[in-house]
Amino acid sequence: MSKQKIVALFRKIDAKEVGLCLYFNRFSRSTGIRRFFNVVSRLGDGWIWIALMVVLPFIYGDDGWVVAMGMAIMATVNVLIYDVLKRFLARERPYISFSDVDCVTPPLDRYSFPSGHTLHAVSFTLVVATFFPILGILFAPFTILVGASRVILGLHYPTDVLMGIAIGIGISSSFVSLITYLISI
Repeated sequence: MSKQKIVALFRKIDAKEVGLCLYFNRFSRSTGIRRFFNVVSRLGDGWIWIALMVVLPFIYGDDGWVVAMGMAIMATVNVLIYDVLKRFLARERPYISFSDVDCVTPPLDRYSFPSGHTLHAVSFTLVVATFFPILGILFAPFTILVGASRVILGLHYPTDVLMGIAIGIGISSSFVSLITYLISI
């Protein structure tokens, strides 16, 4: 499919999703909600995942070190995948396509599909939950909030978030297998 056809297809999908974007984006009009989701979004920029990778070896020893290294490699793969997809698919963010959608916080890049924040949150949480279930329980609500923040802040369509979830599940499955192998040797 050509890039022009992809852009045209996304325009049709965008027109169907803008109602949901506007509904969730309205929550950002509340100062408290806006501030809360801005913090969640900024933590989802990578800071919380970097901090997690740093502390895992101190909490879980060698297994924590192996999981942290696997997560670091996975982060690189995540960035490569969503960067290629975003550049190729070139889906404009909702606030760019629809002036009624407020951009509450500046994006880290231009395009919206898929949500990189959601992809990272899902993949990291699933890896951590596999090896250290108590941390998975702690990070699962944060991961849900990261996905929600992307739509509430006007940065993503719901399908961007859903695709971030799907890719995050796929990538984390591969890395769970790799990390499991590395721990066993």
